[in-house]
Amino acid sequence: MHKRTKVKITFFVILVGMASMFTAVVTDHWAVLSPRVEQVNATCEAAHFGLWRLCKKAIYISEADYNGKGCGPISLPGAENCTYFKHFTPGDESEIFEVKTQKEYNISAAAIAIFSLAFMILGTLCLLCSFKKGNDYILKPAGMFFAFAGLCAIISVEVMRQSVKRMIESEDTIWIDYSYAWSFACACAGFCLLFLSGLGLLLLSMPRMPQNPWESCMDAEHEVE
Repeated sequence: MHKRTKVKITFFVILVGMASMFTAVVTDHWAVLSPRVEQVNATCEAAHFGLWRLCKKAIYISEADYNGKGCGPISLPGAENCTYFKHFTPGDESEIFEVKTQKEYNISAAAIAIFSLAFMILGTLCLLCSFKKGNDYILKPAGMFFAFAGLCAIISVEVMRQSVKRMIESEDTIWIDYSYAWSFACACAGFCLLFLSGLGLLLLSMPRMPQNPWESCMDAEHEVE
């Protein structure tokens, strides 16, 4: 298969990875948190959140089996109220982040995700420039940018995972149960596609290996002349 065809296929995979990562960044279904159901025939308030927004949903519980368990599932009907985090406003605290450390985790995850988007933009610019004749050398920085974007994505995922884990384990929060949702899965998919595609571009940017020993010998003869 021709090198340029391989680059175009890799670019298509990169576009899918970028779409997955962008979807993860702008949506708010990274994690779902549930408090304990204290009584039946009453409402409990579950929450789902992402990097920028928290949504709380009042769910009516009528089955006795849920008593003492987590509220939900979040797919049940109920009134939903969403608010945006004010990460960079001093002194502003969201109710979900009762512990300061947990808010710092969420801020870190959001900032690292922004770096991932920046690397994706730089990688795309380099890759588009490489399509011009004689610009194959730009594939190497493009591959590095996409690999860095994938690494930032998985770091953001891990920071968010640690944030959720600490919220569940903390005695200062009301949450007893959690699950990761489709935005979290999109970020993981974005990491895989971007990182592997970045490595693929780096391999494609490397000089072609000789097909047989005679090619190396012929090159050596030309150098002697």
